[in-house]
Amino acid sequence: MRSPSPAFMSDAHFFISGNVTIHPSAAIAPGVMLQADPDSQLVIAAGVCIGIGCILHAHQGDLIVESGATLGSGVLVVGNGTIGANACIGSMTTILDRSVPPQQSVPPGSLIGDDSRNVVIVEASETFPSPEPSPTKPLGTPEPPDSAHSTSASSKGTTVRVVYGRTYLERMMITMFPHRQASDSPLPDEESG
Repeated sequence: MRSPSPAFMSDAHFFISGNVTIHPSAAIAPGVMLQADPDSQLVIAAGVCIGIGCILHAHQGDLIVESGATLGSGVLVVGNGTIGANACIGSMTTILDRSVPPQQSVPPGSLIGDDSRNVVIVEASETFPSPEPSPTKPLGTPEPPDSAHSTSASSKGTTVRVVYGRTYLERMMITMFPHRQASDSPLPDEESG
């Protein structure tokens, strides 16, 4: 049995503005915006695959997507530069005025070329002496327990375990995984108390 041929989709499902050149073999999903400012050019080469909702905006120069490159859904490319041949750009990635080398794979959600923050990297020019170790008691000699603490802890049969940084870790996990339910359940060590 013969498989049906894929339906041809017109270019009415994406937006083109300015000096944009698209090779006929390029695959462009719906909702894509291809825009070139005046004195700029956007070139989409053969075999390029552009995912749904991508925005490619040539600004202050030429933006070239070389043959075989794949752009995942929601990719934003603004400025000038080149997406190299057979490069793979993960979904929801933003590229600002930068080039991606051929055969390069960019992870989803990446931000490339953001110069809005000035990060100053300073080489260490001074060396600081290591702090003097404080005198400690040998591990073999146990300290006599305080009577108030020993009776309350031994009567319950548990020890209180402090988890330093747990709040910070929970906050970081919520930031990284916003759809994840917060872990309000106590740790297994805390349940026995």
